Amino acid sequence: MGELKFIFTGTPGAGKTTAITSISDYPPICTDMLTTDELQDIKEGTTVAMDFGEFTLESGEKILLYGTPGQERFRHMWEILVTGGLGLIILVDNSRPNPLSDLTMYLTNFKDFIERAGAVVAITRWETHPDPSIDKFQDVLSDFGVVLPIMEADPRKKEDVLMLLDMLMAVVEMNQPNMNIGDDDNEYHDALLSL
Repeated sequence: MGELKFIFTGTPGAGKTTAITSISDYPPICTDMLTTDELQDIKEGTTVAMDFGEFTLESGEKILLYGTPGQERFRHMWEILVTGGLGLIILVDNSRPNPLSDLTMYLTNFKDFIERAGAVVAITRWETHPDPSIDKFQDVLSDFGVVLPIMEADPRKKEDVLMLLDMLMAVVEMNQPNMNIGDDDNEYHDALLSL
């Protein structure tokens, strides 16, 4: 039995803790503190170190889920948390003033990890804020020189988060063809869909 580590990142309030909670086998470990800055208008607490959750597939394989702090001032934690990680899910809150700039900031800060491992992008709060469009996010990815899957997702919905993980595993397998993260190409896909 092995362990696979995946990282969720994104701005404060984008849904990292919620996404981990929606699929973790137990309530996640969170390192939230009361907000004392401009975030007070958005949320009461913010992650300062990490969130952690996990779930176990029928095969016994553990999927480890780490959520980064959202604020760039905690960037040192981002570098620590990606160590040993297989891939990154970037959550972009479309209700923020400039979600395209937010995506660019995460692409820049996680550039080396994305190139080495892989990533997918999930646009949250799409149902209430459909602009900017997916095409505009695709333009940001193109300008940055990366091709990544991008989709609208609700971190409260288990099926959405599992779909993101499934997409991420496919990206990891493409980017790291020598890495065997399953006995066959469909093992993890089937296991995730059965949860």
